[in-house]
Amino acid sequence: MTNFDRVKMYYQNFDENGRLCRDNSGRLEYEMTMKKLEKHLPATGKILDLGGATGVYAFPLAEKGYQVYLADLSERLIDIAREKKAQSGADNLIACDVVNAIDLSIYDNEMFDVVLLFGPLYHLLDDTERAKCIEEVHRVLKKHGMVFASFIPYLSGSIAIVDRYFYAPDQVSIDNLREVFSSGRFNNNALYGFQEGYYPTSDEIIGLFDDHGFSKVNLSSIRSFAYEKEDWMYSIQDTDMFNEMLHLLDEASERKEIIETCGHAMYIGKKR
Repeated sequence: MTNFDRVKMYYQNFDENGRLCRDNSGRLEYEMTMKKLEKHLPATGKILDLGGATGVYAFPLAEKGYQVYLADLSERLIDIAREKKAQSGADNLIACDVVNAIDLSIYDNEMFDVVLLFGPLYHLLDDTERAKCIEEVHRVLKKHGMVFASFIPYLSGSIAIVDRYFYAPDQVSIDNLREVFSSGRFNNNALYGFQEGYYPTSDEIIGLFDDHGFSKVNLSSIRSFAYEKEDWMYSIQDTDMFNEMLHLLDEASERKEIIETCGHAMYIGKKR
């Protein structure tokens, strides 16, 4: 089972508020994610940003006219979001709630047109927890509502734990390294760094949502082949080359080998 206290502890110290703007890797993920949202979101509607941290996506979507409910496990991140809301106004950001993604009981049945699930699937270790999360997402979505769910693919996540051994060896042992390659689950041996990681294959993600009443609309990488090359990408001075590179990134992002090996990925599904 997932130790949610360890997950909250991680986000107590990690700068999630700045993750997508402090460097080019975050910038690329944000821009590619927003491009997917702009392409697939309905023109209007009510959005639940579940696991939305401090509202990196919630605030821009509220500015676009969507009614947004922000929810996260971390009291600290929600407090930051509430302060941002108080400072900015953001009338379309309706609520900032402390919520565990496996229990959405504060929300009514068929309340939302869209659920963004940008975080919870990084951490839910147990099959029953993931099933409960997706069941709850299905329950709160309207008929034909859409879910946008990010995840860390198995190969990207597992290889990242190998990298982690070299810069934080107290977090990684033979046992938990074997476990992550065997099951996709990572239990950190230390009380710092990323906690309670789950790394599924893209086929597992498709199956998880299919089993709980969703049909796949799109599956893609949100870093594509620029993963770990983001600084080079944004250093391109030739405008035509940069635009062509963006086009090719998007074009390649749905290739399975790119999804599995290039960092964070996104499943988009529609409620059946």
